[in-house]
Amino acid sequence: MEESLMILYDGYCHLCSRSVQWIIRNDRRARFTYKALQEDSFPGTLEEARDTVQLLMAGKRYERSTAALMIAVRLRFPWPLLGIFFLVPRFFRDALYKLVARNRKRWFGERSTCYLP
Repeated sequence: MEESLMILYDGYCHLCSRSVQWIIRNDRRARFTYKALQEDSFPGTLEEARDTVQLLMAGKRYERSTAALMIAVRLRFPWPLLGIFFLVPRFFRDALYKLVARNRKRWFGERSTCYLP
């Protein structure tokens, strides 16, 4: 039986919603399900949690660069090759991730409606 993989993302962020669209195109096995953090049915969403992509897998929550890399290694070739970045300490990976996360709406824009696949 395949593991349950849910991606939680900011549905108003252009970068986030375009990333979800890109993942859908590269997820040939349709392993992932998606949920915008703004959905009313999502319990306990904290404002700071909207600054990071999250992956729920096997009862565990992964965030930031770790979530992004875990998603990439489950996509079609050549994206699993990005798994090499697991060798970079998480502190450094997350520092770059946080830089982009802080500026994503200014750099990429914001949607007026929440994107739901």
